[in-house]
Amino acid sequence: MDGAGSSEESLSGLTSPSPGSPIVCPHSNMDVKAYKFVRWRVWLCRLAAVLSLGLILLVFHWRPRLAVLARCCSCPLALADVLILRDSVGLQHVVEVVREEVAEGRLEPVGEPEDNEWRDTVILYKEEKTLLQYYVFEGLRYIWLDQKEAFCLVSVLSEDWTCLDVHGYQKGMNVQEQSSRRHIYGPNVIDVPVKSCVKLLVEEVLNPFYVFQALSILLWMNDEYYIYAACIFIISALSICVSLYEIRKQSVTLHNMAQVITNVTIRRDTGLEESVSSVDLVPGDCLIIPREGLLLPCDAALVTGECLVNESMLTGESVPMLKTTLPHVEKTYSAESERRHTLFCGTQVIQAKGAGPSGSGAIAVVVSTGFLTAKGSLVSSILHPRPMNFRFYRDAAKFLLLLGVVAFLGSIYSFVILLRRSVTLKTLIIRSLDIVTIVVPPALPAAMTTATIYAQRRLKRHGVFCISPPCLNVCAKVSVFCFDKTGTLTEEGLDVWGVLEAGPAGFSELVSEPRLLSPGHMLSGLACCHTVMLLNGQPLGDPLELRMVESTSWMLQEPEGDGEVLNAEFGGHRVLAIMRPPSQRLQGAARREAVAIVQRFPFSSALQRMSVVGVTKGGRSALAFLKGSPEMVASLCRAESVPSQFSSTLRSFSSEGLRVLALAYKPIDVDADLTAIQRSEVEKDMQFLGLLMMKNLVKPQSANAIHIMKLADLRTIMVTGDNILTAVNVAKSCGMVGSDERVIFVSVTPHTAKAAPTLMFTLEEDAVSNHNAAVVSLGLYQEGCRHHLAISGDSFAALCDHFPEYLPKVLLQTTVFARMTPDQKTQLVKELQKLDYCVGMCGDGANDCGALKAADVGVSLSEAEASVASPFTSKIDNISCVPMLIREARCSLVTSFSLFKYMALYSLIQFCSVLILYTMKTVVFDAQFLYTDLFLVTFVAVVMGRGGPSVALHPSRPPASLLSLPVLGSIFIHLCLAFLGQLGGVLIATSEDWYVPLNLTGYVPSIENTTVFYSSGFQYIFIAVVVTKGYPHKKPLYHNVLFLCLLLLLTATTIWLVVHPGYFATQLFSLYDISDIEFRVLLLSLAALNFVVCFFVEVLIEMGLLNCLRSLRRKQPSKKQYKRLNSSLCNSPSWPPLDEPLPCRGHTVLSPS
Repeated sequence: MDGAGSSEESLSGLTSPSPGSPIVCPHSNMDVKAYKFVRWRVWLCRLAAVLSLGLILLVFHWRPRLAVLARCCSCPLALADVLILRDSVGLQHVVEVVREEVAEGRLEPVGEPEDNEWRDTVILYKEEKTLLQYYVFEGLRYIWLDQKEAFCLVSVLSEDWTCLDVHGYQKGMNVQEQSSRRHIYGPNVIDVPVKSCVKLLVEEVLNPFYVFQALSILLWMNDEYYIYAACIFIISALSICVSLYEIRKQSVTLHNMAQVITNVTIRRDTGLEESVSSVDLVPGDCLIIPREGLLLPCDAALVTGECLVNESMLTGESVPMLKTTLPHVEKTYSAESERRHTLFCGTQVIQAKGAGPSGSGAIAVVVSTGFLTAKGSLVSSILHPRPMNFRFYRDAAKFLLLLGVVAFLGSIYSFVILLRRSVTLKTLIIRSLDIVTIVVPPALPAAMTTATIYAQRRLKRHGVFCISPPCLNVCAKVSVFCFDKTGTLTEEGLDVWGVLEAGPAGFSELVSEPRLLSPGHMLSGLACCHTVMLLNGQPLGDPLELRMVESTSWMLQEPEGDGEVLNAEFGGHRVLAIMRPPSQRLQGAARREAVAIVQRFPFSSALQRMSVVGVTKGGRSALAFLKGSPEMVASLCRAESVPSQFSSTLRSFSSEGLRVLALAYKPIDVDADLTAIQRSEVEKDMQFLGLLMMKNLVKPQSANAIHIMKLADLRTIMVTGDNILTAVNVAKSCGMVGSDERVIFVSVTPHTAKAAPTLMFTLEEDAVSNHNAAVVSLGLYQEGCRHHLAISGDSFAALCDHFPEYLPKVLLQTTVFARMTPDQKTQLVKELQKLDYCVGMCGDGANDCGALKAADVGVSLSEAEASVASPFTSKIDNISCVPMLIREARCSLVTSFSLFKYMALYSLIQFCSVLILYTMKTVVFDAQFLYTDLFLVTFVAVVMGRGGPSVALHPSRPPASLLSLPVLGSIFIHLCLAFLGQLGGVLIATSEDWYVPLNLTGYVPSIENTTVFYSSGFQYIFIAVVVTKGYPHKKPLYHNVLFLCLLLLLTATTIWLVVHPGYFATQLFSLYDISDIEFRVLLLSLAALNFVVCFFVEVLIEMGLLNCLRSLRRKQPSKKQYKRLNSSLCNSPSWPPLDEPLPCRGHTVLSPS
């Protein structure tokens, strides 16, 4: 691949885009540019590498794009040897195109043949041999499709499979078809490469930081700084060794976690079962899952049977999930939309049953392999995290460039000064370059991470784990935090509060315990409509369903062995589970029959319901039971079966904070194939049965945590799938909505053929019941923004579609989002981010994974130490971890600022020392550099970040901009004061009677050098005190005992060096023996004065001294969109307009002709 002739020339008449123009790669957000190796360019680069002693190769290693441009020329995409990819955030990546000879002739198409379907053809070349052309980026394989004329993600070949197509693959594939697909899809392995120690060493040494260190060491050795150079070399070598150990350790850990290789059983098209390695699995393989379960090596759709699966590794959800058979429908299959029928890679199947007549095990069809699986995408997100677009990190890089400019100017000054002294050319070059090593501190990025490391350790001690350290500083800027309700704000378990049974005359009397219900469909529905399973004789499932089943006193039984006995007992139907009523002695004389569950449709957050199909003994009759949100269940029932007081009753119970579920049923034709019946057939024309009320208590820690966040001016939002009235009640109970604050409901009617969509704001009934509506509205407007909006998922979707101009206003004031699906939760997070909010999300279940990933800061309440669903995982099962996390994050960010300012000032103070001494015809000596850099600055920087967070969460958030006026102004003023302090010491020394001018140029002790060394030594110490921030986000300095003791020790040492260094210290540091004790005391006084002035200047800057300069210009509106919008709404006299339908623009109503 290093010559122009390495590509095939015959392209079967293929046309390609013009060379050099970027092409958008289908099924990805990347621009692609194609390049082809040119032989003479390749040889020219090799020659340049030899002549430059490898410098060109080093540049190519740092900037691979330059290597491509130097060795290649633009070409059509079909001829490419190398591609340059530009991703969605603008980063460029270089990948090589791989060509493999597959077999003689043409590859078999993937999927069922269709006319003119581009996805069926994978072949680019068709000559005497067949070649497959692809590239791999971040673990994903992109293959060339000739009719699409582009490289496409290999999953596109199966993306339009329907559920029926998936079921068709349970017959199995032949060996030839599987081999063909294996070449296309590649091996089924999530390969995290573990590089050899030698390769890691080379890559680490070639890091720009270590290259800079190596060049600096060579420079120092040429300048006879042998001891300092040796120490830096040893420290760098140790740093490399530690870094190599950590990188390899993490690689091995991730490799072992990611790679799942085992033997599995698949079915061939002949009907025979064969044991193969999981590496050889391809989409379309029929996978046999044993009854005892297995660790899934791929993503697979369950086509026969049921599986109990532990998905905690992916979602953090500790409750096992029941997976049921994929429905036989002509609908495009999607693993995300069919989660309850999909087994994901890396999850543990605990139990499988229901496949075939024997009833043992289950059958699934492989749908994704390798990095295309859910686990693969999560591993990829760990290996290739999204760039952290945080201002603090952007400004740090810009400031390093600014220091580079200062170094360049300093080098010019040094060059001019030294040139006037007629020094040798070697000395001129070395001294000028030495300035660069002083001004640009290579340890700055490492020093800034120490605060994050300390914060991580403190969080870990409290049970909060972080897998993305950069997110910790981002958390400090969170302005709104979204919380799931059930299991997050409220307890996971629920207690049954009562049952209301519906009848022809409406609702009956409230029954406190379901077991006291009369025999009938309501009691049978409560006992049967669930997905509870038995594991080792113990019921396992959703806590709500467990409590519901327990309240009926019915007993769960599952088939044993082949299950034929139970199947025969219930009319020959394949039985999944049996619910048996308690003995008649306990329940009275009324006769109750056992019900066998033969089909389950598990709960879906998007559908807001679940259903089961059951048969009675002997298979005499079959019934379908439905359970879900009352609004959804009522919409699926016959209108005459829903009591007229349904809405008022539901509103009454929901307002009390109860979790309300509705149940329904309908008879099913017992002679139908109940195992193949479709969900859409079951869940319609139901008979309404009644309501089940469950009490969901708010966790005792929730109210306090919300109170702390409100005092800190942090906005809190509830996002739940529960009823809007229940959610509002919980919001009031936990303090999100104050007792003196009102709730306004936002309702949006969707667009229909007869009516245009409308938007309505309605005040809660409690607020209007005791007052006149006009009086309430007037008070609402007069109080400004003291109200909260509440909206349901349906209204939120309609608002996004039909009223986008009102969406920002509604988002700004909405505190309760109810009946939200997982996708809507994710959309909400993204919409808030569009308003420039820094969004946090806290949840505990699989339904929150999308929102946790989309949020700037995601906190998962899980027992696992690390959840790949979010950067933070808390073993604390309540939201008290959130204020603690924010306090630690703010402390980390403030400390990072302090470390940044300290390291910048350290390098600039040393820069001033060197320039003063160059001007005075002397230098800083070897031992002085060593003492300053290693014993003073390094130790101070390491322990400075140990200070913990303040106890209280303050309303103000710490700044994130390093290039702001207070930060740059502070650095500049302190630099000027330090320069004046050093220069003042030198001028005082030169004015003394005993001063002896320096006549020699070279490495000899001098008064100027000694004075500057004393002055700068104090400055390195007291600047650490000056820039260390305490209130309001961090504990005062004296709480950091180690840091305080170190400062006192270093101060005492420096005072000793000034007052009475002794012979050894004088010789070691090449100090001039100043006999005038008054001058030494004067230096101490000058240092103390310097400290006092710097300290008070920093206090004034913190109090906003430099901000007064902003008053000279016209006041600018906030850069944050939500702040500008909030200011506008608070001054609005009529927002929101109550009980006033707002029409939608751009919609027409079709009138009947």
